[in-house]
Amino acid sequence: MVVNILLILLAYVLGSIPSAVWIGKKFYGIDVREHGSHNAGATNTLRVLGSRAAAVVFAMDVLKGFLAVTLSHLSGYFPGSDAIFNLKIALVAAAVLGHIFPIFADFKGGKGVATLAGATLGVYPAAVGICVLIFIAVFILTRYVSLSSMCAGISFPLVLLLIFGERSFALIAYSIVVALLLIFTHRKNIKRLINGTESKISFKKKNEQ
Repeated sequence: MVVNILLILLAYVLGSIPSAVWIGKKFYGIDVREHGSHNAGATNTLRVLGSRAAAVVFAMDVLKGFLAVTLSHLSGYFPGSDAIFNLKIALVAAAVLGHIFPIFADFKGGKGVATLAGATLGVYPAAVGICVLIFIAVFILTRYVSLSSMCAGISFPLVLLLIFGERSFALIAYSIVVALLLIFTHRKNIKRLINGTESKISFKKKNEQ
């Protein structure tokens, strides 16, 4: 039990690494939370600092989520057991909470989409791969990151059920929570999408716009 608590705390610390904030301040002298959507994530980094910075932030956010889940291997639980699955879910939650409320950035972070994707990749990589393809397809068609993220999240439980035939109650419940979390964290975006005021993504550098 003590080991699990320490692993969960470490997952929170990993999630708290504010890549967007640190990269913006270190290399651009800008706190991305003071511009654009005011979120410390890859999408706002793209809007404020450009694609190069956003790519690094996205990669770091995905990686920290994935590494947080791999901490489960230090628990000593048997691979594939209910115990290790439950621990993985706790590690996912800790990493995402760390990103949203980072201890290293005054508890003001981002929405946790990339971190959640990276963490879920450690739980069920095949399904996440399909969801990523759905994200890319929606994004190419619409240029809305928010809509693409929600579509990918909503598709997650459907992919598990319809494509992989999963019947694990715990896994399906987790996938539904992921979908609902993405909808909840994008509730302001939903309003803007309905009102037609949501910003589309451009890949031009900031000084070219």
